[in-house]
Amino acid sequence: MAYRLERLTDLDALPFDEVIDARSPAEFAEDHLPGALSLPVLDDEERARVGTIYVQESRFRARRIGAALVARNVAKHLEGPLADRPGGWKPLIYCWRGGQRSGSFALILREVGWRAETLEGGWKSWRRLVVRAVQEDPFPAPLVLIDGNTGTGKTDILAALSRGGVQVIDLEGLANHRGSLLGARPGGQPSQKRFEGRLAMALARLDPHRPVVMEAESSRIGRLSIPPAVWKAMKTAPRIVLDVPTEERARYLVRAYADVIADRALLEARIESLRPWHAREVIEAWQQMVRQGRFEALAADLMARHYDTRYARQRARADVPVRILPHDDLSPAGIELAAGRVAALLPELLPIRAGM
Repeated sequence: MAYRLERLTDLDALPFDEVIDARSPAEFAEDHLPGALSLPVLDDEERARVGTIYVQESRFRARRIGAALVARNVAKHLEGPLADRPGGWKPLIYCWRGGQRSGSFALILREVGWRAETLEGGWKSWRRLVVRAVQEDPFPAPLVLIDGNTGTGKTDILAALSRGGVQVIDLEGLANHRGSLLGARPGGQPSQKRFEGRLAMALARLDPHRPVVMEAESSRIGRLSIPPAVWKAMKTAPRIVLDVPTEERARYLVRAYADVIADRALLEARIESLRPWHAREVIEAWQQMVRQGRFEALAADLMARHYDTRYARQRARADVPVRILPHDDLSPAGIELAAGRVAALLPELLPIRAGM
């Protein structure tokens, strides 16, 4: 029996004990349903081999070879990851479009005695819901952006707002990137499809009657693009612009980028990537600051010469309601205070957005 996924929020209350992804490791790495366990019935090499035989030689031969490979791989799963599952275990199994791979896996598990079902339409059914949510549907809740130059504590304030009960979506967290040329994080970024899936689930879980706060971004976060429907909402959303003194921002950045600063060779390499925008003398001066350990001076000069002018140009293009929020303390206590002041401004901004 096939289970139909009607909406993204169905994933929060699935009538199954576990979700199994039967696709190849490469397919799983690109994107998968939240919380799914990867148990491929064909690995990447086997899938390519069977596909080549199917197209170039014989469909029958491809199916025969594929069936033998599937049987061997499912046997390994039964003896390994699934060896401790109880008799009443009920898994949901999916492949690319709900076809032979998930069907074969479910058939074997049902023969064991488990109540295995497949996902109607497979991963493709999930992907259709994601695309609709992030590329087509209107943004589901009133939106306000936290804006401000580099080093104004936007991400930490967003986290403080969340702790205080305000709805937030952390795009940089979903993209695993701090949004700047120096902002790569350990583990690297997910694929575009995986990022969109994470974002779609965050949107689906919003209360449409309450405001949601996000950080102002460019249309790209690292190598990932903000999907069209979300970007459209961001371009017209009112903004709270944090105005923080340069010295305090520099101190904050040294703390926030401690992981980058700890690897001076890596930091110099990342500064080297700024060479297309700056003269050789400027790049070498910044790299010298790294070697000398003058990180606050480096942060201040990077903001003055590189980041602030770009933020100003981007902000000038946005014709939206704006509230300037002066703030001079980015310590942990200061972040909490700023979050409270941002939350207090939300009722003032949202009626403006609605034309009231």
